[in-house]
Amino acid sequence: MTGWVAGVDGCPGGWIAALRRRDAAAPVVVRVVPDLAALCDGPEAPDVVAVDIPIGLPERVGAGGRTAEQQVRPLLGPRRASVFSTSARAVVYAPDYTAAIALARAGGLQPFAPSPPANAIFPRIRAVDALLRGRPDLRERVYEVHPELAFASLNGGVPLAAPKRDPAGAALRRALLLRAGLPEDVVEGPPPRGAARDDLLDALAALAVAQGLAAGRGLSYPDPPERDAHGLPVAIWTLRPTEAHP
Repeated sequence: MTGWVAGVDGCPGGWIAALRRRDAAAPVVVRVVPDLAALCDGPEAPDVVAVDIPIGLPERVGAGGRTAEQQVRPLLGPRRASVFSTSARAVVYAPDYTAAIALARAGGLQPFAPSPPANAIFPRIRAVDALLRGRPDLRERVYEVHPELAFASLNGGVPLAAPKRDPAGAALRRALLLRAGLPEDVVEGPPPRGAARDDLLDALAALAVAQGLAAGRGLSYPDPPERDAHGLPVAIWTLRPTEAHP
């Protein structure tokens, strides 16, 4: 056990990772890494990694996506549209967007075509899926999270009304992170090169969940997690609202 935990979000430069020792008073280190393996095998080698990416792909899926997405979406009120329905494995692994749409429509794998935003993260989903299928040792260290669910949990279970790129929405997210014990110099500071401001806040929200998971205070949707055909856990994790902040 290394004593480190990490919150991770995708960013233009790869992945932005916010790392901290389990001690709540420890400083937070933020960096951009090229891939999840570089983080998991890096000098900190976090015991818990909370990452904003779907983990566990269905072979076939209904209109609402995986059970995790169906359960989380109603909890987010005006932010529910941020939870995409994850496509079936074969669609995610299609060679290009045209092929993914054709497969979704003709293959009987799912009743919806993948949206452009969902398709844009297919390479990231494939990379994490391949890493976890090939590295069983990481499967119990890497957890799927969703920033909007994390922020709602930090807000006492109340979904945030304003989007993250709205000034009021960003201000509320920073206030929730500060209340959760994240250091002001990081919350209010600039993101590292290769990441945007909202990427930093999302990674810090994921870090808050990772800290809770390390302390045994996590909550999964569904509970218990499902498993995909390769044994990967399928659940979106967050904090229990009553335990989301000191």
